[in-house]
Amino acid sequence: MEIWDLIQDELLGMKWLNRLIGSVLNACGLDTDSKFGGSVQFFVYDVIKIMILLGVLIFVISYIQSFFPPERTKKILGGLHGIGANCIAALLGTVTPFCSCSSIPLFMGFTSAGLPLGVTFSFLISSPMVDLGSLILLMSIFGWKVAVIYVILGLVIAVAGGTMIEKLHLESEVEEFIRNGRSVDAPQNKMSGCDRLEYSWQQVAVTVKKVFLYVIVGVGIGAVIHNYIPGEWIIKVLGTGDPFGVVIAAVCGIPMYADIFGCIPIAEALVAKGAKLGVVIAFLMGVITLSLPSVIMLKKAIKPKLLGIFIGICTGGIILAGYFFNIIQNYII
Repeated sequence: MEIWDLIQDELLGMKWLNRLIGSVLNACGLDTDSKFGGSVQFFVYDVIKIMILLGVLIFVISYIQSFFPPERTKKILGGLHGIGANCIAALLGTVTPFCSCSSIPLFMGFTSAGLPLGVTFSFLISSPMVDLGSLILLMSIFGWKVAVIYVILGLVIAVAGGTMIEKLHLESEVEEFIRNGRSVDAPQNKMSGCDRLEYSWQQVAVTVKKVFLYVIVGVGIGAVIHNYIPGEWIIKVLGTGDPFGVVIAAVCGIPMYADIFGCIPIAEALVAKGAKLGVVIAFLMGVITLSLPSVIMLKKAIKPKLLGIFIGICTGGIILAGYFFNIIQNYII
């Protein structure tokens, strides 16, 4: 267990980096025990840590993803049916490092190709909510138990949601231009090892440019929460066990648009100040799964009835996940 704690704290959590930054700031005359100095240390440490993890994770995930282009993914899913297909679709969503908006074009392409509607929705739910990046980032901050349970619950929501939509037979609720679309099977170019490495580096550069601002904003908010907002306030609002806290957090997260890299620093600071873990997880899931821009995009592809059912399923699953984390918080942290 000591070895695992060492890996979690020093390798994933990069506590050595925090100590190094603190020493450098103190040497420069900044008191890191003060509110301002502590905020600067939190900001510098979290930005560097997240960007390092982000670069490594996106490179690895993109390399894996290079073996699963959309056409190949469609062929894999096209030969499967039932709950097994939903499970495979949810798992494939974990190797696609997309935000909710980026997942929608793939969802539209899969649906046009004739894949079962439930299968495509399992992918649509899983892709932004659960990926390898979320596993590693959550593990680096909250520990492996929280990270693993988060991923398992995310996959359960994706599979259950896709299965429910499949059972409701809502194919007519997909816009006609999607249902009548013709997916052309483009020939797959075989990528060499060098091509995959180049592709992975390109994805790192594109992703870093896309999320850097969110990381800066998220870490900035986290630094303020961590050092300026009294813990008593956080506990009073988010840590009292209010039965509606999880519901409010999930609903408040939906209109926002960010990804897990920008939300994690805020979640870290809130939990450190005494917020209930389930409330923070519900907010986190709501932000990255049901952002307002993604809902607007999805409305162009599906009709209001199916859109409402999709939002209801995701919101219900997120709320249940939040309550579950509240119940087990004392056993996993």
